[in-house]
Amino acid sequence: MDFSLSKEQQDIQRAAREFAMGEFPDRALEFDRDESFDLSLWKKACQLGFVGLGMEEKYGGSGLGHFEQVLVVEEFSAVDLGITQAVLSPAFGSELLSLFGTEEQRIRYIPPLIRGEAIMGTAITEPDAGSDVAAAITMAVRDGDEYVINGSKMFITNGTLANYLLVFCLTNPDNPDRHQRFSFFLVETDRPGYAANKLKGKMGLRASDTAEISFHDVRIPATNLVGEEGNGFKELMHLFNSSRVDVAAMGVGISRAALNESISYAKKRKQFGVAIASFQTTQFKIAEMATRIQAAKTLCYSAAWLIDNGRMDPSLVAMAKWFSGEVAVQCADVALQLHGGYGYLDEYKVQRIYRDAKVLEIYEGTKEIEKLIIAHELLGR
Repeated sequence: MDFSLSKEQQDIQRAAREFAMGEFPDRALEFDRDESFDLSLWKKACQLGFVGLGMEEKYGGSGLGHFEQVLVVEEFSAVDLGITQAVLSPAFGSELLSLFGTEEQRIRYIPPLIRGEAIMGTAITEPDAGSDVAAAITMAVRDGDEYVINGSKMFITNGTLANYLLVFCLTNPDNPDRHQRFSFFLVETDRPGYAANKLKGKMGLRASDTAEISFHDVRIPATNLVGEEGNGFKELMHLFNSSRVDVAAMGVGISRAALNESISYAKKRKQFGVAIASFQTTQFKIAEMATRIQAAKTLCYSAAWLIDNGRMDPSLVAMAKWFSGEVAVQCADVALQLHGGYGYLDEYKVQRIYRDAKVLEIYEGTKEIEKLIIAHELLGR
């Protein structure tokens, strides 16, 4: 594997860094305090081509690879993870549509996401079905030329903002193979029976909309089925094997932010008459952070490279996602410790980094689930 960036990749990386540095810092604290977001920032990112990098050009995308997507996610996250989530999540799930949707679905639903004209959500998690997604009970029942959906979902990104959702539903409850009981559906959120309630008071990622949603006799046309009925679990695993690499890139990015804040503060902060950067203890912490970040980046880049070369490795994806999330939490903790009492104030960025980082060990598959994936692959189970 050669991770030397091409001229085009360098340009993408530079453009992403410049956009994030120019747009995110002045609004990050406001969005975090108010649990709000300015959608004009998302629209601008779409106009500049940061959304839909991997989509085919005929659907409005750039036709690039997952590696380029990772570069953008990392650079955005190195400035602010909450805004990164708010800017890039409106197109989450488009890859699933691209791979398993009909041509009519692709043409209708993907281009508006890339142009910044529509927002998508992906509704998977339920109150009693998180890590065990095969325990989901939100049901879609066929009724003539329609499906009727009943149930609820929890922790759904863009639940109150989305124009349409990809909803993971139970369709074949009697199938003896629990992994062949589910299907994905496109559900427009203006349909009768759909309701969403914004979740307030999150520990981090406060710029990103998160909601609990419910479906009460929501009717959709049968043509809104994505892929084959009963194939939803397989489709979901494919989506996770892609999206988890993006989460790994988020971990690398926010870890870089923690490191940068630590270096800057250590050079300025004086104790016992000298900058704390002169203390060996501080130097060791900085060195350890940088080493862990480089290891996480190598895992992340390797997983993305394999995806682009048609050799997706679920075990490597799980390693990248778990390790980068753990590194992010470790780096955030060290950064806050180095800042001492000042790091406890929200006017210091490190406090927000600390709160935002933890979710990387939870969503898109907890670190425990990632370890199980790795172990099962190694043990041949």
